[in-house]
Amino acid sequence: MSASRIPDIEAFEERAAIAEYDGGLNRKQAEDLAARAQGFVSADKYWEWLADYVVNRGLS
Repeated sequence: MSASRIPDIEAFEERAAIAEYDGGLNRKQAEDLAARAQGFVSADKYWEWLADYVVNRGLS
């Protein structure tokens, strides 16, 4: 994931919800799928990147 591009949280949540409810995936699988759609290897890495961004660069 490029550090210059902030992940789209709304798109992540929407994709994960659709994958979970319509696709039959469990929540972890659905979030991993949504994270990969934004260039991350997993949801854990997605949330890690966002947490680091908020703490170190701030969100206004």
